[in-house]
Amino acid sequence: MSDKPVEEMTFEEAMKELEAVVSRLEHGDVPLEESISLYERGAALKARCSEKLKEAEEKVAKLTLDADGRPKGTEPLDAG
Repeated sequence: MSDKPVEEMTFEEAMKELEAVVSRLEHGDVPLEESISLYERGAALKARCSEKLKEAEEKVAKLTLDADGRPKGTEPLDAG
């Protein structure tokens, strides 16, 4: 398990660690206190993955198209 703060992780880092956390919990050979810590870390990692996916979806949604329907660039996320 990484010591890197969850809020600094990329989607890929958070997903990889989340998979490791789930794997450890599924094996059931982790002491209760450690299981609780792993579950809390897993919840934070899941939230980070969701956050990064939402950011990516917003960027894709802001993709602009030209008159022929081809992508021509992106708009800033805060452009109304």
